[in-house]
Parts: sequence; C-alpha cells; structure tokens
Amino acid sequence: MAIEINAKTTALLIQDLQNDVITEGGAFADSGAPAHAKSQNVVGNVIDLAAAGRRAGMAIIHVHYIVEAGAPGLKLNAPLFQGLKEANAMVRGTWGAAPADGLEPQDGDFVVEKMRMNGFHDTHLETILKGLGADTIIVSGAWTNFSVEHSARHGADAGYRAIVVTDGTSTINDEWQNAGLNYALENIAERASTADLIAALGG
Repeated sequence: MAIEINAKTTALLIQDLQNDVITEGGAFADSGAPAHAKSQNVVGNVIDLAAAGRRAGMAIIHVHYIVEAGAPGLKLNAPLFQGLKEANAMVRGTWGAAPADGLEPQDGDFVVEKMRMNGFHDTHLETILKGLGADTIIVSGAWTNFSVEHSARHGADAGYRAIVVTDGTSTINDEWQNAGLNYALENIAERASTADLIAALGG
C-alpha cells in the first residue's frame, strides 16, 4: 500500500547525522556505527530524501547534538551521556560535531540543537513544528534505537503522525536496527523506505 504524504504539513527531521556519530575517525567509530551507516547508505538516502522534500515544499529540520568543550551542563545520568563526555564528542565548532558530508543545512532549512537523546526535550523543535502547521514528522538519523526512537515516541505522544525512514536511519548493527524498527517502534510509528517516501512526495 502506497504511503501518502502532504509535504506542506510534514517536516523531515535529520537527527544526529554528525561526524562523531557515523563517520570513520569520529568519536564513536569503534562502535560499528560508521560501518552500519554505510551499509544502510544512510547519508546518501537522507540527502536524496531531503532534496525531494525541498522540491515538494517540505520543511527540513536538522537536529544536532552539541555540547560545549568539557561538556559543562551535561547531566551524566545515563551511560550514553557519560560516554559522550569521556569521548569528548560533539563539541561545538569541531569536525566531530559537524554534519556528515552532504548533509550540511541549506538555505531555508532549520537547525535545532539538543543535549539529550530526544530531539524535542528542552529544544525549540515543537515551536517550529507548530509554527509551520506540521502534523507529520518523518524521522531520519542515528541511532535508530536511541535518538530516533526517542523522538518518534515523543512526537507520537505529542499528537504528530510519526514516520521512520527504514533506510534513512542507522545504529551499530543490523540486530539493533531490527530491534529499533520492528520491536521498539511497533505501534508507535509508520516505517517506510526512502524510495517510497520520495515517490509519495512526487518523485
């Protein structure tokens, strides 16, 4: 069954596709994340989806994890946050915090900064979505079973139709990807491929 998208009331979230997260040489390269991102062709797929979205008049929102040097103000209440500080990752102004090549924000795009997994938590993401009149979010990015899942869940609870891009998301391996898409997000979000979403946007 073909998926239907109204580009004018939909926003594409491009979340955490930053060098430290998914690029070889980044802070978390040893996790397997760069290899999984490559196997998913996540960067290429999201580039193509964002381009189709822009042509159709859909809002593009980049959600970047950014901390200051030394991570002041980052509460270390979870292992993920502890690991981020220990790795000195996602520091403002560094290569590691920059978006992966090809995913730099373009004119007309929005940029949201966060310091938690959930893209909505203490950010102005929902203010932007409400201002745009959006009722649907398409969630892409990394990692599927952390930030992507958190944002999709919050979006669904906040009343948005949430769609997760099956090949526009990645984590550290196929097992975790399957757990995120087909277990954690079951009955939370729709799941669709890049090709199906591009088709829904008019090709």
